[in-house]
Amino acid sequence: MPRLLLGLGVVALALTIYTLIESLQTPRHRVRVMSKVAWIAVIILVPLIGPLLWLFFGRVRKDGPAAQQKRPSAPDDDPEFLRGVEFRRRQAQRREEEERKRREQEQKKNRDKPKDDEETSDGTDSDDESPGQPNT
Repeated sequence: MPRLLLGLGVVALALTIYTLIESLQTPRHRVRVMSKVAWIAVIILVPLIGPLLWLFFGRVRKDGPAAQQKRPSAPDDDPEFLRGVEFRRRQAQRREEEERKRREQEQKKNRDKPKDDEETSDGTDSDDESPGQPNT
């Protein structure tokens, strides 16, 4: 029996500490029923009932319909996600366009390049003669 009471005491203390910290961190406009200072006093002065009252009546519930409406149900319903997708698509499109323009400029340079180098290397007739050997 003493072990059970000790265990319940630890649970009550942990619950009290949790609700005290949560009530301190909760903004004033999110506290219901009483003022924030009154809730802190109730949590500290009424050991087990005070924290339970805070959990059920003092804080705004996060699982209400307003919380469900704030979060989109699918990625394609989330405007921020869609903006990110569109931004990445436009970046990829810009990169592809720049790469295409760069390749076109390189091809244009290669086409407009004078063919002097090709003519001098291909235009010399050696007729199988080496520079150091006489003609027979």
